[in-house]
Amino acid sequence: MIPAGELVERALKLSQADEAMVLVTDKYDTSLRWAGNSMTTNGSSVLREWTALAILREGPNTARVGSIRSTSVEEADIESVVRAAEDAARTAEPARDAMALLEPSGAPDTDWAAEPGRTGIEVFTDLAADLAHGFDGADRLYGFAHHQMHTTWLGTSTGVRRRFVQPTGSVEINGKRGDGADLASAWVGVGTRDFTDVRITPMLEELSRRLDWSARRVDLPAGRYETLLPPSAVADMLIYMMWSMEGRAAQEGHSAFSKPGGTRIGERLTELPLTLYSDPYAPGLEYQPFVGASSSSESVSVFDNGLPADRVDWVRDGAISSLVYPRATAAEFGAAPTAPGLNLLLDGGSAAGLDEMIARTERGLLLSTLWYIREVDPATLLLTGLTRDGVYLIEDGAVTAAVNNFRFNESPIDLLRRVTEAGAAEPTLPREWKDWFTRTAMPALRIPDFHMSSVSKAT
Repeated sequence: MIPAGELVERALKLSQADEAMVLVTDKYDTSLRWAGNSMTTNGSSVLREWTALAILREGPNTARVGSIRSTSVEEADIESVVRAAEDAARTAEPARDAMALLEPSGAPDTDWAAEPGRTGIEVFTDLAADLAHGFDGADRLYGFAHHQMHTTWLGTSTGVRRRFVQPTGSVEINGKRGDGADLASAWVGVGTRDFTDVRITPMLEELSRRLDWSARRVDLPAGRYETLLPPSAVADMLIYMMWSMEGRAAQEGHSAFSKPGGTRIGERLTELPLTLYSDPYAPGLEYQPFVGASSSSESVSVFDNGLPADRVDWVRDGAISSLVYPRATAAEFGAAPTAPGLNLLLDGGSAAGLDEMIARTERGLLLSTLWYIREVDPATLLLTGLTRDGVYLIEDGAVTAAVNNFRFNESPIDLLRRVTEAGAAEPTLPREWKDWFTRTAMPALRIPDFHMSSVSKAT
């Protein structure tokens, strides 16, 4: 297989378009699955995905773009993919996001010719050994571990050359105790870059604690409850909020971040000094520090390929601070170009952990995770979904029972308006969005009136 950097150079040299870009990603993936206290499957895969983009210019900011994606590793196929991209450009509609391509900035990446990052089943050696001890217990354990090493090369006809290795890993364990009407279920999960920081024993201890809480059951009706959202649930709500922060939608009046005559940037959501941000250099949560897009959307543009991705404060000190703007949209509306974030952090809370917040709760609910989150109303960013794998009753500062699951209706924007306490931020794995987004650090939040809209029979 031709080295990825060489593939980029050959494809660019073969291009007959006015301008061209090539993206190559070499993907090494491995996984491990277990069920009912025994390992069931494991596997590894290697895949190359690459995209040739051809740009035909009709003016400084008028262009047609053709994009062809391939998984071929045959050198003989390079030219046919490049020609197909040029053919696609000839029949494409004029690109609304057309801009001049970026020129190189800063020193070129010194590892352009380096081998891709790799992973294999051996990354799970310590994890599997620790799980084996857990399999000796009475609780039934189910779960999945996944590790990826994706290396991306970006080259453009203007001379941009960027390369980045993205490690992404996660572990999730579901524990079950009892059967039938007495079945109790709990979930824990963590994100990781390389599994050297994964500690299975504390995860199993937390599972056991939550299953112990389920020894007593209490049925509660739908309604509004003082609720503690753990970091995982907070991440799931705020990720969706960040995904909805498109500048064009806000400017044109059809998003929750619109207001008459403009956007809600500057509007205060909470008096708590909370800052929600993305930072490609956040320790342990690093992500690709440049734009590398194979197609355009309202959030990202192929014409921005190579644009540095810097820290962005989406909410700063409690007020909405930024929206996502590709360069063309930013120029149209007089805003600063802002790339989407690939991690998400919330800080500004106290140093309190979740157990301390439980101890200060007279009566309320503690959620575990959220599931099946869907948008109900884009104008308010109202979301609905289900609680899953443990909702617990807190009385006089202690967890006293498990309660039934609920369907909820809440907007993450409104949650930030109503939050009365935020604890200490910690790395966490979102339950709902983990297949697309694993790099988060969140605090637990106290919501005085979280809306449980109906009772759910989900476990």
